Amino acid sequence: MYFVSFVDLTSSSPFTAVLLAGGKSTRMGRDKAGVLIDGEPLWQRQLTTLRALGPAELFISGRGDGPYAGAGVSVVADESPGRGPLGGLVTALRRMQCERLLLLAIDLPAMTPAFLASLIGESARTGCGVVPEATSGIEPLAAFYPRTCLPLAEESLAHADRSMQRFVRLAHAQGLLTFRTFGAAEEPLFRNVNAPSDLP
Repeated sequence: MYFVSFVDLTSSSPFTAVLLAGGKSTRMGRDKAGVLIDGEPLWQRQLTTLRALGPAELFISGRGDGPYAGAGVSVVADESPGRGPLGGLVTALRRMQCERLLLLAIDLPAMTPAFLASLIGESARTGCGVVPEATSGIEPLAAFYPRTCLPLAEESLAHADRSMQRFVRLAHAQGLLTFRTFGAAEEPLFRNVNAPSDLP
């Protein structure tokens, strides 16, 4: 079973948390959200991680008929379906009630509340969004975004290259977010579960 401890973020301003679960799961062959990790559905595991951080608002970006339907959490469908995670981010930034958004992808089951809390703390210190970065590249799907990213995200969604990588680099260049460097010890947190062979 997967346990998390309470993370005290009462000194931080309110934020929205979203679980990004709108992918097609083509390589998995079925909806990744319903895959069991240590006997627990992946969507439930990820929501537990986000809830431990005490968000003022929590919702799922995904299909209304996903395995999490009826779980008591608001599900918001992408306003621009089929456009990848950037489409989900744009929808979430438009939908949220707070000024800051914590985004977590469904397929990062090793992510911890402690690491996400470090992003929130860094954002409180800098006043910007925060995206993890290592020598292997950036990790935009476990990151913290300010609402001020929305116009750029919308512009990027209309571009031929709708990758999160391109959007994040532009947002960084415009001073909307900073990078939080992480080392080898934290790299396992970003292990993706995309195919049956990735399951523990």
